[in-house]
Amino acid sequence: MTHDVRRAGSHLDADAEAAAAGRGAKGPDELRREIERTRHELGDTVAELADKMDVKGRARARADDLRDRAGAMTVQMRSSAAHAGEVGMRHRKPVMIAGAAVGAAVAAGVMLRRRGC
Repeated sequence: MTHDVRRAGSHLDADAEAAAAGRGAKGPDELRREIERTRHELGDTVAELADKMDVKGRARARADDLRDRAGAMTVQMRSSAAHAGEVGMRHRKPVMIAGAAVGAAVAAGVMLRRRGC
């Protein structure tokens, strides 16, 4: 009877070993690589959390970003203004005539209203 129990016990151990081998039991080198990878991921997570806690640094980064955007907008506005100036110089005479006509029309309208009142 004890002989049967031992045999059954060793049979269970053999089954457990076979199941572990089927699951891909890891060797020491693979375990070391997995531990190193986990340490690296943990380090990245800690760094991300530290960055989120650095309110002053985040505010500084946001201010730098806004300053860069404002600088880009300034360059764009200056470019647009220069282009508009060039177009104005090319069409200066018609613009002056149109401006004078509008001014004369406004003056005539004011004079007519004053007389009509």
